[in-house]
Formats: sequence, C-alpha cells, structure tokens
Amino acid sequence: VQLQASGGGLVQTGGSLRLSCAASGDTLDYYAVGWFRQAPGKEREGVSCLSGSGGIPYYIDSVKGRFTISRDNAKNTIYLQMNNLKPEDTAVYYCVVDTGRSLNRICPRLTGSWGQGTLVTVSS
Repeated sequence: VQLQASGGGLVQTGGSLRLSCAASGDTLDYYAVGWFRQAPGKEREGVSCLSGSGGIPYYIDSVKGRFTISRDNAKNTIYLQMNNLKPEDTAVYYCVVDTGRSLNRICPRLTGSWGQGTLVTVSS
C-alpha cells in the first residue's frame, strides 16, 4: 500500500485542520490504520488508531475530545480531524496502515506502510 498524506499547515491556537491520507495499491478494507506524530526533539508517538472492523478508536489522552479519526473505504482514504489545536500538537504527522488485514487489531504495526508525513504547526 502506498500512502499520500496531506492537509497539514500553519494554524493558530484553537484552530482546526483535517489531515487526509489517500491509499493506492490496495484497498483499506479491514486494515488497522492510524496516525502517528513526531515533534522536534521528541520521540514518535501514536496519536490515534482505528481497527479494520471500524470499532471504537484509540486516542492518546492529550488529544481525546479534540481529534477524530475516520476512514472512507469508498475513497480509500483515512482522515484525522483536529480541533482546538494547541502548540504542543505541532509535529510531523504520519498515516500508517497495517501489514495485513485483521478485524481485531486496533492499531497498525510500526512495520506497516507509512505515508510521507505532513507538517502541522500551531502558533501560540
């Protein structure tokens, strides 16, 4: 699976962005998908995941209530809606798709397919 992420940019504190990740080479049906981010000087962290069955998504505590992950299988695209953005959300965001189809796995393996990253900058 090849992934193309987009939607990053510069936004003020409290603003919103929607990241998109378009997949090609295979359909996303029943793949666990997710978004990771890496801020300057910090380790990469998993932000949100959605299982292949589309069950209850996972969010790290710092984005709960502000971010929403979704998928549109018809468009073969993953989204991350980010509201009420904070300066600490500044990072390069990556979409990830798991290595294989699974109904039960919530988050994709790190060995899955990665998009190229899109930069989100939140100014204070």
